[in-house]
Amino acid sequence: MPKRARRIITAVGAGIAGAALIPTIAFAQEEVDPVVVLGQNVNLLWVVIGAILVIFMQAGFALVETGFCRAKHAAHVVSTNFAVFGLGFIGFFFIGFPLAFGGFSYAAFGLESPVGGPLLGSGSWVFLWEGGWALSGDNITPALLGFFLYMVAFMDTVATIPTGSMAERWRWGSFVIWGLFCGALYYPLFAAWTWGGGWMSQIWDTMDLGAGYVDFAGSGVVHAVGGAAALAGAIVLGPRIGKFDESGKPRAIPGHHIPMAMLGTFILLFGWFGFNAASTFAATDVQFATVATNTAIAAAFGAITAMVWITKRTGKPDPGMMANGMLAGLVAITAPCAFVAPWAAAVIGLIAGVLVIESVFFVERRLKVDDPVGAISVHGVCGAFGVLAVGIFSNGSYGAGWNLSDSTGVVGIIKGTDGWGQLGAQALGLVVIFTVIFGIAYAFFKIQDTISKARGKGGIRSAAEDEIAGLDFPEMGVEAYSEFVKH
Repeated sequence: MPKRARRIITAVGAGIAGAALIPTIAFAQEEVDPVVVLGQNVNLLWVVIGAILVIFMQAGFALVETGFCRAKHAAHVVSTNFAVFGLGFIGFFFIGFPLAFGGFSYAAFGLESPVGGPLLGSGSWVFLWEGGWALSGDNITPALLGFFLYMVAFMDTVATIPTGSMAERWRWGSFVIWGLFCGALYYPLFAAWTWGGGWMSQIWDTMDLGAGYVDFAGSGVVHAVGGAAALAGAIVLGPRIGKFDESGKPRAIPGHHIPMAMLGTFILLFGWFGFNAASTFAATDVQFATVATNTAIAAAFGAITAMVWITKRTGKPDPGMMANGMLAGLVAITAPCAFVAPWAAAVIGLIAGVLVIESVFFVERRLKVDDPVGAISVHGVCGAFGVLAVGIFSNGSYGAGWNLSDSTGVVGIIKGTDGWGQLGAQALGLVVIFTVIFGIAYAFFKIQDTISKARGKGGIRSAAEDEIAGLDFPEMGVEAYSEFVKH
């Protein structure tokens, strides 16, 4: 049984005045407590509201990435962020959702039983699920549809992340194939193994680690997985023309609209409350208040720490690094947000604010990988830190059913030796992400590039003359700023 399915909220009607006076009535020859039904309906509304907030984050990503890129590519960059929503959605609708969540159930918002069962594997070793293909069949309920809407929004975040690291030189047709592949196969794999109830969520039973992989809202399942794809794609594409000089030293290529990028960051902050707080899957679970507050704390500390650190490093409070510092704090708190105290959220944000800057320098100067928006560092590196933060800072006050038993909260090493098993499970999750999942992404981009070249289409990278002129008109047929002098 998926671990989230074991986190059943037993007091769904606790906050409803006069609940004890409402009689139990019979519907279709079954006794149904209207208080429970009302609680499930409220929780389902909470999930749908969270989904709407996360979907709105697409606007934030579009503004951040477009602002950090050059004006001559603006229409191309914003279009990738726009189109990837529909592309990933379609792949997830037909194939990805059943593979990832065909075995998922969660009674708190009315999803009483799974729509399907194992497709590959059995028992504690399930690798893929099946059921609910194209959201069709006799078991499709409003609760399942609401859950699909929430999960498709998370999938689209994964699909969007590489559009930042691969910006300004990614051929449009190749990007389209990525969007479909991510929704259909790439994201569903690790999601099935973890949130879907697959083998990684059962690892404490199968490998006697004493703990299973835990990720409350997706530092690993979403951000590190997306960051791994961002790294793989950027490696296969190579750097933008002019990014490195003859000696390999990186040149700065400034974005064209920093205010746009910072506005996008604020939109992402707003949407992130749906990303994290709604991951309780229940408005009746008041831990959502802790989650939301921890999210804001980490964001604030990440932004200001990055401001201070980049000033120390360069003498100026770089606005772009401030924005990435806030995003780094948000990414890092996403996995542990429900399991840590506010002081720990502040520490996580502080560390992420430094980590993202050092990672940007390392990726660019040492690895010689060109990432126009810092997606690899924000999502990949800080996502990995967030995964480990679960095993470090979790205080055991929340998370019954996520781990060892229905009565034990998630515990990190700050609570003693029992936390080492959790930290080990988190580290194992990262090994899987940056070997297996990264390998799948790299193989996808490399094979796609090879096939494209063999067909005489030049690979997945745009033609050099188009990149120099700007991808807007050659690939999109329009210019974002037709009257502007572009650089």
